[in-house]
Amino acid sequence: MIELDQEQQAARDWFESLRDRICAAFEAIEREAGSDATFDYSPWDRVDADGSPGGGGVRGLMNGRIFEKVGVNVSTVGGRFNPEFAKTILGAEEDPRFFATGISLVAHMANPHVPAVHMNTRFLATSKRWFGGGADLNPPIPVEEDIADFHARLRAACAAHDPTYYPRFSKWADEYFFIPHRGVARGAGGIFYDHLEGYFEQNFAFTRDVGEAFLDIFPKIVRRRMDMPHDDADKARQLEWRGRYAEFNLIYDRGTLFGLKTGGNVDAILMSLPPMATWR
Repeated sequence: MIELDQEQQAARDWFESLRDRICAAFEAIEREAGSDATFDYSPWDRVDADGSPGGGGVRGLMNGRIFEKVGVNVSTVGGRFNPEFAKTILGAEEDPRFFATGISLVAHMANPHVPAVHMNTRFLATSKRWFGGGADLNPPIPVEEDIADFHARLRAACAAHDPTYYPRFSKWADEYFFIPHRGVARGAGGIFYDHLEGYFEQNFAFTRDVGEAFLDIFPKIVRRRMDMPHDDADKARQLEWRGRYAEFNLIYDRGTLFGLKTGGNVDAILMSLPPMATWR
């Protein structure tokens, strides 16, 4: 076990409690659809490069009637970055020791009219401490009502803390969730933020509100679309879109890179990949 200070423990406890409530909300939707699907939880332990305990996490995975594949991961890890990777991390250039705790979620939906979604919030500590995260909607068949409602809920969460947050973080999401080699956005955007440092309580409060906003709005969108009829053309569109989602996560996603570079659980790191996809 790695020892946690008060801030680290508070962040860990919050991410784990959010995981529990999200999983319960998603299982409730499965019950409404007549499915008995539940999350399967797989704990894992991390060993640092020198052989010392490096924390670990729990991978939660569900394959249901509505949620074709949804992963909700929590992890709390610590140790030392390798020298080259340390150069890319805030505050780790001279001292490679780090701590990270967070929640990461990706949901791929059975019905192509229900948007896929990603949400992640995290707290990192090197010689500096900061929060990062965000959420973004990824509809294979975009519906303006869903996109507008998703953005409105995130905008409200941002506005409660700083009027500049939503303009800054939605722009950051548009720039980050972009597939350069395709020249297209990965999805319909949301918010993305990183390196919120210096004021733990304020930044932690904002990060909690991002998680609450996601838990409030996404189940509503799922219930709105999950019973819509769809045909083979809709499914083909979804599978091709999933291929592009996989390309982004394997080539550009920072979370994927961070997990692999720090000795994380490979199955948990790659749970973001869709269960089926096509390339034409």
